[in-house]
Amino acid sequence: MSADEFYRELPSFSDFSNVADLEDYRAVPDDWYVLTADIVSSGKAVADGRYKDVNMVGAAVIAAVLNSVGRDRAPFVFGGDGATLLVPHKDLQKGREALAGVVGLARQVMELELRAAAIPVADIRSAGGDIRLRKYLLSPGNHLAMIVGDGLGISDSILKDPDAVKPYAIRAEDAELPPLDGLSCRWEPLPALNGNIVSLIMKPAGRKSLTELMDRVAGELGFNPLLDDTRTRMADEAHLKFRFPPRGLGLEVNLTSARNLAKGWVKTSVECLFFVWSYATGFKVGPFDPKKYFKELSLNTDHRKVGDSLQLVLDLSSSQLDSLRSCLATAFEEGDAIFGLHVSSEALMTCFVQDIGNSQHIHFVDGSNGGLSLAAAEFKERQAELARVRLHAP
Repeated sequence: MSADEFYRELPSFSDFSNVADLEDYRAVPDDWYVLTADIVSSGKAVADGRYKDVNMVGAAVIAAVLNSVGRDRAPFVFGGDGATLLVPHKDLQKGREALAGVVGLARQVMELELRAAAIPVADIRSAGGDIRLRKYLLSPGNHLAMIVGDGLGISDSILKDPDAVKPYAIRAEDAELPPLDGLSCRWEPLPALNGNIVSLIMKPAGRKSLTELMDRVAGELGFNPLLDDTRTRMADEAHLKFRFPPRGLGLEVNLTSARNLAKGWVKTSVECLFFVWSYATGFKVGPFDPKKYFKELSLNTDHRKVGDSLQLVLDLSSSQLDSLRSCLATAFEEGDAIFGLHVSSEALMTCFVQDIGNSQHIHFVDGSNGGLSLAAAEFKERQAELARVRLHAP
């Protein structure tokens, strides 16, 4: 396996229940880089009701880099208010330029400040972390990276430290507009059919493995999110809602068609009209086959992933939510797990469609009104609390 083609040549797995098998994760080559970005003061944007804007910018980070370096070369993790990708040294310059473009676009069009950095994997290992990954097959040709080793946490700490990030920072000076082809946000929010959309981040912190912790969670929920794919899917027919014109169309056009807004409005409006007709009739329009697309859509979402920690977006009843909170609180008190959790009434979905005819499309799912971003903040608070307790333990 060559260093440049590490991710492309990495074998994939398709049974998510095996995601906790740590021995199957492969170390990313030392000469790779972490491209990481998140929105400064995303909490204020959430408070102002702009979490869809925040999600869109986070997804734009992924779209810009993948459009620049190739979809099979750069593993990625969507984090709600930002994203992280890994690129080989050969693609570093293209990745930096794409990310710089998103930094500038977010500031100019969205009035959001995106901080970004390119950090060598070798430096993260020198800091005591690691980055190992597996490639999870969603459907033929579509993958998600599962990442362990605490390296993403270290890169996030570097990104948010004004002094530590200086050697790695990516800025927007003289950056060109990024390539955001395929990025869209046309679906209505996905309603909570059981009452609560739960954005959950959790990680083993003691002697219990992730599998053991999830078995414990399964006893409370009545199903295991690692095992039961049908109970965890978010982008199914029951959740999906489409209206014309989509409420997020202006956001999409402003971000993806900054060079020519008029052309962008015409293009996206025509695409939406054809979609509505195909959606209603079931007939194929050009490369778009609605029956095939909706089957793939239910599979090609990132509602279950590992980015140093397990991240889930679930639709739960109030009783399931109460049981989950109690179970995780007990696991935290016993030193077995760290977790962060956010609850909302609906989920948001942002799409990246590179080639609909060849079934190449990924859909990023997050809880509304803060979702994974606020769950991550709560996770970090508990992580710091547990570290203080262990520091002062006899």
